[in-house]
Amino acid sequence: MSGSVKNKVVIVTGSARGIGAGIAADLAENGARVVIADLNLDAAQRTASKISSAGGSAIAIGVDVSDRDIVRALIGETVSHFGRLDVMFNNAGISQTCPFLEVTDDDFDRIMKINGRGVLIGTQEAAKQMIVQRHGGKIINTASIAGKQGYPLFAHYCASKFAVVAITQAAARALAEHKITVSCFGPGVVKTELWDQLDREFMERGLTEKREQAINDFSQSILLGRVSIPKDIAGVTTFLAFDASDYVTGQTIMADGGMVLI
Repeated sequence: MSGSVKNKVVIVTGSARGIGAGIAADLAENGARVVIADLNLDAAQRTASKISSAGGSAIAIGVDVSDRDIVRALIGETVSHFGRLDVMFNNAGISQTCPFLEVTDDDFDRIMKINGRGVLIGTQEAAKQMIVQRHGGKIINTASIAGKQGYPLFAHYCASKFAVVAITQAAARALAEHKITVSCFGPGVVKTELWDQLDREFMERGLTEKREQAINDFSQSILLGRVSIPKDIAGVTTFLAFDASDYVTGQTIMADGGMVLI
């Protein structure tokens, strides 16, 4: 792959575990200096230590992506430690299994606060830092198959991921003049702790009868015939951070094994 992320300073939110941890680990293996930013600081520190033990460069910083002051502090601490910010991954997100007619105002607001507003804040604050630096930059947001199709058990989650796509497109247009690209990637079914949570919720609501039935049933339409793991996503995410993707902006690159064809 042409270009490099060697010595680039990259923040990955929600990277203590799951997809975010996979993104950060792959970036570090390719020479990036990564910030493991997560609400769970202890878990973030463990992930950063694992990367460092493998020869990578990583630090951990606690963050609530829905709080603008805390996100500003995250970026400030990153710049203080590494000297600049080159790439921002707005990856932190939450989900919930809930039938359409049962989604409450609080359910909707809780998911939109993290998945929607959190991406807006992260994109804005990273862009402000990059504009000051005058060297451009890359902002990469985590969308989903749920950002392209609505699913009846995840209506509020889908709304939040549609919002991620919209914010990405708007930001790409707004920030191009500053040589800042903004793109997102769309995972499908990824076997992480998040799906363990959703699997429990399916059973608690009486929607499934046994463990892993939910993920197996939901995955029947994957053309490649299996659910993904974070490593399957990392090729796309690292490409978006590489110089090789400099001419890509405003796009959602699907990495879902062929669940959604657009």
